[in-house]
Amino acid sequence: MIRLDADKPAEFCDGLRRRDFLHAGSLSFLGLSLTDMFSLKAMGAVDESKKDAACIMLFLVGGPSQLDTWDMKPNAPVEIRGPYKPIKTNVPGIEISENFPRMAQHADKYAIIRGMYHTAAAVHDTGHQMMQTGRLFSGGIEYPHVGCVLSKLRGPKGDVPAHVLLPRPIGNTGGNMPHGQTAGFLGKTFDPFVLNADPSDPNFKVPDMLPPDYLSALRVDRRKNWREMVDRTVSKFETSQDARLLDSTFHQAYTLMSSQKAREAFDLSKEPENVREKYGLNRFGQSCLLARRMIEAGVRFVTVNMFETVFDEITWDIHGSKPFSPISCYRDLVGPMYDMAYSSLLEDLQTRGLLTNTMVVSLGEFGRTPKVNPAGGRDHWPQCWSILMAGGGVKGGQVVGASDEIAAAPRDRPTTPGEVAATIYHSLGIPLELEIPGSQGRPIPLVERGTEAIKELFA
Repeated sequence: MIRLDADKPAEFCDGLRRRDFLHAGSLSFLGLSLTDMFSLKAMGAVDESKKDAACIMLFLVGGPSQLDTWDMKPNAPVEIRGPYKPIKTNVPGIEISENFPRMAQHADKYAIIRGMYHTAAAVHDTGHQMMQTGRLFSGGIEYPHVGCVLSKLRGPKGDVPAHVLLPRPIGNTGGNMPHGQTAGFLGKTFDPFVLNADPSDPNFKVPDMLPPDYLSALRVDRRKNWREMVDRTVSKFETSQDARLLDSTFHQAYTLMSSQKAREAFDLSKEPENVREKYGLNRFGQSCLLARRMIEAGVRFVTVNMFETVFDEITWDIHGSKPFSPISCYRDLVGPMYDMAYSSLLEDLQTRGLLTNTMVVSLGEFGRTPKVNPAGGRDHWPQCWSILMAGGGVKGGQVVGASDEIAAAPRDRPTTPGEVAATIYHSLGIPLELEIPGSQGRPIPLVERGTEAIKELFA
């Protein structure tokens, strides 16, 4: 992944710090070659009518409980329905949890999909993979995040990267498998640009995206001198594929760092304090605000991780006992945090005329057990859960699918992770029949054959 910062600075022989231009080993956010572009156009991959389509993916790490959020069962026994009550929304017939009062006033903007399920292992990592790529990794193949596919097919707009991940990648969630947030078999060239910083920190700043006087002529010269040194001393290396990628990395990084547009996009101090407060002065809230600024600046895809881990911090992962979270956190912290940020994001995108072309997908890796466990929480349950979709052509104010009487299994319109990925691709103008080169150039279908978008969303 491409990072703007590193945990520890490293200093080269000329005094240039690694983080002054790129994290060591990072690779660039490149677009297509001219040959690739013509080839994809011939295949119908570039839908010019959707050239400005964008997407924000809010990944709710931990797995929200369907019964305590967007698919409540108030008539079920208490051990099923849990501690929260449903409230009416601004769309007749649609109710959600009392933990989301602001969301209730925006139900006309989003659709709820209540029949999500998958049949893989009930562990976080597999859910992360499937919900962000549409596929379960197997046979040594790591499938690309949908934002990385968009990055390859369309490339960046101007000086900003095509795909940005905020605030940090998903970390330890109990397994040792990939989390589905890279370009996988597409190669590191198309990995997301990772902020790797907390935008709610009062001292938040993006390295080398400060006012122009900070990016002094001296530092620019040092970068040029470093590049010239590589050119002079590693001529044999320069002929390799890795070297060509490094060269592109350098120029892309230099362009980004010296771009006023890019610097301003990452500069939250440009936002009025009341707007920042509306989103919530926390990591997730400010990341959502930053996501809106990214979209305005021309970033095509933004992934926001609400949490980085499920251990020893309050998250959606409500097993009820430490190191996990109690079910009360939906009322006391997680619910209000999400309610503020999500509602403000939809409001702002609509007010600024961006919601029509920007899909906002809000999802977790699975749901929670229908029955409350002895610790007063709920455990992993991939058999049924709910997600939200808004914008990008999605008709709001509707519910697609339904669960059974205890939200244990889909009763109507069961929906797979592959269909979610297909729906995002459809919104972005990417044809589902497309095949993209995998390892050794072997073509791999973008989605599993026969997988379609959730057509009901666009009716």
